[in-house]
Amino acid sequence: MSPMTDPDELVLRGRLTTFARRCGKPSCWCATSDNKHESPALVVYEDGRTRTLTLRQHEVEQVAAALARYEQAAEDLAAQAEQGLATFRARRQAGR
Repeated sequence: MSPMTDPDELVLRGRLTTFARRCGKPSCWCATSDNKHESPALVVYEDGRTRTLTLRQHEVEQVAAALARYEQAAEDLAAQAEQGLATFRARRQAGR
């Protein structure tokens, strides 16, 4: 996939999550508060490892849409495979 791919065609697998953390600066509001900094992220399992890609806020909607396209494609492929299996079984039954 080239970097010039239309964002409306992007397909991603993984899941969206939000990390909450303290930044470590002693003078930051998070050091003395129960609230923490939140960062959206895409979590992907690849090459036997879990990878985390921190997202910019404006990327979250695009990534969510790309994840939904992946899920839809997976559902469509599973339905095609089920139909293919049914067709194969019917052909075998007819050949007996």
